[in-house]
Amino acid sequence: MAPIFAETVGAELLVDSGYDTDQLGTFTREIPRLMTQREAAARKARLAIEGSGAPIGVGSEGAFGADPNFGILPWNQELVILVDAEREIEIVGIDQGPATFAHLVADNWAEVEIFARDQGFPLQHLIVRPHAADDPRIRKAIASWSSLESAFAWARRVADDGAAYIETDGRAFANPGRMARIANATEDLASRLLSCCPECGAPGFGEIERKGGLPCAACAAPTWETKEAIHGCIKCAHHICLPVASGTWADPAHCDECNP
Repeated sequence: MAPIFAETVGAELLVDSGYDTDQLGTFTREIPRLMTQREAAARKARLAIEGSGAPIGVGSEGAFGADPNFGILPWNQELVILVDAEREIEIVGIDQGPATFAHLVADNWAEVEIFARDQGFPLQHLIVRPHAADDPRIRKAIASWSSLESAFAWARRVADDGAAYIETDGRAFANPGRMARIANATEDLASRLLSCCPECGAPGFGEIERKGGLPCAACAAPTWETKEAIHGCIKCAHHICLPVASGTWADPAHCDECNP
């Protein structure tokens, strides 16, 4: 994140390590996140402001789930937020896409080796528990084959059924996929910082909503295809509507009238 802020907006990004953000929730499920993703990211930014005395804070928060199209593939959304306490605004950058997020229950080392390599280990760190996903006994920061083999043997030894539960580490520093998405989300945030409202001059002017209704090429009925994007200011009420479709008509395959 720091090089992107330096190169795009000429700002220095400093890390405030005075607060354990695990208290807001952990990917390893010891502490549940009780806020929304945006609320958690904004809370981190405000904690940085409180801890440093700076007028501007930045926070990030990731989330894993199923892909929005088919609900099958693991999906990662990263959100980076800048809070400007003096202007009383929040500007958000987002990136999302397929995630490295998987688990394996095994009592055979050969299976563990295959799983680990498939996930990109050791660059992608792993976590090991005895048998179950909710077992409070846990070993983290596994980033070498020797530590993985040791943790696997430990988990098998203490598990009732002799099996180990191995999962990808979702923490950003241990997950290269997340780091790349955080960088992309930071680029998105930076582009919004450089986009100012033509009415009041506040930074963060950009897309806030998309509207469907692009007419079908066969029957002219409105479809769910996006027709225009609304760009607006996060400080004042100014907004504009911009067409986003590559053409003036939608493919009939996306029409509810032609394909009920």
